[in-house]
Amino acid sequence: MEGAIFEAIKLAVTKIPDDVVESLQEAYKKEDNPVAKFNLENILKAVEIGKREQIPVCQDTGTVTFFVEAGIESPYLREIKEAIASALEKATKEIPLRPNSLDVVTNKNVGNLPIIHWELVNGDKIRVAILPKGGGSENCSALAMLTPAEGFEGVKRAVINRVKECGGKPCPPVIIGIGIGGSSNTALKLAKKALLRPVGERHKDKRVAKFEEELLEEINSLGIGPMGIGGRTTALDVKVEIAYRHPASFPAGIVFQCWAHRRAFLEISSNGDVRIWQ
Repeated sequence: MEGAIFEAIKLAVTKIPDDVVESLQEAYKKEDNPVAKFNLENILKAVEIGKREQIPVCQDTGTVTFFVEAGIESPYLREIKEAIASALEKATKEIPLRPNSLDVVTNKNVGNLPIIHWELVNGDKIRVAILPKGGGSENCSALAMLTPAEGFEGVKRAVINRVKECGGKPCPPVIIGIGIGGSSNTALKLAKKALLRPVGERHKDKRVAKFEEELLEEINSLGIGPMGIGGRTTALDVKVEIAYRHPASFPAGIVFQCWAHRRAFLEISSNGDVRIWQ
């Protein structure tokens, strides 16, 4: 199990998923700003080098976040937490990953410690989603506690304002995850989970899907462009996830992901079989 998690981490940091690469290639084809086109060309070169040489695509290998859906009948529930921590420690040394975990009080570097979000589900399988997040994009995360009267238009204003404020800091073109509803912490968690959906995949609710499309178009009309110095493509996609909310609240979590949109998944069956994919 530790070996499988290690391989999934390695896949995530060295190979950008095909849907993201195709979106970057499309952005390159339609770009008419020579500087933006040059930036996209270099981004695509970095993607190819990482894949070919089996090395991290970006020097900031990020904070590695794990979303674990743990089947309550899995025989590996007692082992999965330790396996994740051990696999990340091994990955830090052998891939290698940049040690990115610092003690808040002492500033001492302690290597890489995983952030794990747990969800108990029915069944006997464990599914793990791995999302490495660089500091530049993470620093642009925001929470907007809106009034119900502001609704989706308020969310749109909050997102557009945040994109303008951040400019090139999150290394655009970005993917933006938005969580709407729940509590403040739920909204931010939903926003981060939204990033796990493939680029181009729309929300199953047609109204939310339309909102994703409208927001993406408006963000790209800003002209911030690749690396923040102008161009047609500021965002590759916008992903929205929703939850029930309190009558008095309308929270919206906003999470940026840089162009190096790294992710991987693995599923562990009760018989020990493992499947890894992006």
